[in-house]
Amino acid sequence: MISLSIFLAPGPWQIVLIVVIVLLLFGGKKIPELMRGLGSGIKEFKDASKEEETDKKE
Repeated sequence: MISLSIFLAPGPWQIVLIVVIVLLLFGGKKIPELMRGLGSGIKEFKDASKEEETDKKE
């Protein structure tokens, strides 16, 4: 039995296509700024989830 996740996982050509579309939409200069914002958002989410874990333990 084949898992459904195999069909939902993007292959190498789909990833290349997504990267090309993102470059066309945002341009090369805007990409680093977007990645910085994404990274800081992920960091804030991790920090908030760690705070929740320490609050639950106390």
